[in-house]
Amino acid sequence: MSRMSDHPARWTQATVYPDMWADPDDDPRNSEGADPDGELPTLQDYLSDYRLTLRMKCEGLDAEQLARRSVPPSTMSLLGLLRHLAEVERDWRNWITDGEPLPKLYGRRDADFDGAVAEQAVVDAAYADLEREQAATDAALAAHPDLGERLGKDRISVRSLLVHRIEEYARHCGQADLLRECIDGRVGQ
Repeated sequence: MSRMSDHPARWTQATVYPDMWADPDDDPRNSEGADPDGELPTLQDYLSDYRLTLRMKCEGLDAEQLARRSVPPSTMSLLGLLRHLAEVERDWRNWITDGEPLPKLYGRRDADFDGAVAEQAVVDAAYADLEREQAATDAALAAHPDLGERLGKDRISVRSLLVHRIEEYARHCGQADLLRECIDGRVGQ
């Protein structure tokens, strides 16, 4: 597996604000309207924006670039992050059920990152897995609109799970910023 480039030139596609990823008119996260009303719509809006941010950081890269690891001994890559978040979405559903847990999506521990290899079929599967797992977790939580409701064996509140999801995506989007900049020099928030 190849390593990140040592010195890619920094660049941005944005022309209006040079510290942004895209110009406001081209940014799917850009909502010129009022903030959502209520706690649940606000949390869902933040989660949606972080999900979009991660996808944007991966756009325009080929399988080799997506699978490119940061620095040894780390196994982190953008493709690994996509696979990891699919695995995490599945695991969150395990948190809110009283039944038997769903099996790991990629098998053994760290297989989400270890299996992130530079093959287009792996990339395509990672995007499909992430989309499917996000939709399944969203649907499971939609059945519980009361943010104070406690679910699963550990009695986690819906609010806590939603905030944890936002935190997980936000943290990994920060890592994606650095990974992308190392791959081809593109910067922007």
